[in-house]
Amino acid sequence: MNTCVHQKQFASDNYAGICPEALKALEKANSGHETSYGDDRWTKMACNKFREVFEADCEVFFVFNGTAANGLSLASLCQSYHSIICQRTAHVETDECGAPEFFSHGSKLLLADGENGKLDPCEMTRIVKKRTDIHYPKPRVASVTQATELGTVYSLAELRVIEKTAQGLNLKIHMDGARLANAIASLGCAPRETTVDVGVDVLCLGGPKNGLALGEAVIFFDLEAADEFAYRCKQAGQLAAKMRFIAAQWLGVLDKGIWLNYARHANSCAELLEKEIKKIPEIKLLYPRQANSVFVEMPEGLPEKLKAKGWKFYNFIGTGGARLMCSWDSSEESVKAIVADMKKSLKGLEKSRGLGRSPNSELQDYDK
Repeated sequence: MNTCVHQKQFASDNYAGICPEALKALEKANSGHETSYGDDRWTKMACNKFREVFEADCEVFFVFNGTAANGLSLASLCQSYHSIICQRTAHVETDECGAPEFFSHGSKLLLADGENGKLDPCEMTRIVKKRTDIHYPKPRVASVTQATELGTVYSLAELRVIEKTAQGLNLKIHMDGARLANAIASLGCAPRETTVDVGVDVLCLGGPKNGLALGEAVIFFDLEAADEFAYRCKQAGQLAAKMRFIAAQWLGVLDKGIWLNYARHANSCAELLEKEIKKIPEIKLLYPRQANSVFVEMPEGLPEKLKAKGWKFYNFIGTGGARLMCSWDSSEESVKAIVADMKKSLKGLEKSRGLGRSPNSELQDYDK
């Protein structure tokens, strides 16, 4: 893409700027006066566009960030004595500062195990059946993250099993879709297939990770659950006076599937990064790469060497290793540059430790 530039960061897709289409939509909306608090033509058009994209009658609300989207939407599905089942690495557990519990006035998160960041249906059943007495917070919601915090993607078959399990346990389904675009691009499916068709009651769709300046869309496919949600947004300080500037951005990226094009590009950069890292035996891939992130375990000293060269990335909380995240404007040049620095740094570490090069050394000759 001609918008891609060489950046020395794989820390977060939140680092990226505004994509041209979202910026153009903002400029277009910045003309004349419009009714405030969401009663404007831009917000109405964006809501209708979501109904078109997801091929469903749904209620759409716009909030400033993902923490509010997740916290408020979960609160709309729960009473304070309810509980929410989520995978233990889920963002609602590890990175929301207790927002779901805060906004729901006490709904407890119950942590489930599962491979590669995915919620295990058997764990859902175990948690619900564990206790049914009045002294235990009653399970009410299953929360899934698509794509997961570990960069994996639920298949449609896996989501259908979760749907069937949730129905049997009388659970609602919440989907944290901060990187849903990347998951859809990975699956090659329609947006409806990974949401409406697998029983999702409420979806929190991320904007900044796909080129918006700010703003998340909270989309209720369960229309009853949306009742009075606007009041929750107002009370939580999430009702934007000039909401058109959140909504208009979505019009820019949803048009002609642009959001999915950017997601495919980010996924492609991550795929290239994975391919090149596989050629370096000293670096271990930790999880399957299915979206726009690559998780690796680096030899001691390598992360520090890379950061000294100006590269930015996160040591991932709770799982160890490093997360290398690609964004809508990542470039192949950046991928090749960090891989080259990995190879050079590994050679430097070998020399500094005085290991020498034996005939049986597994360290590749990276000058080739």
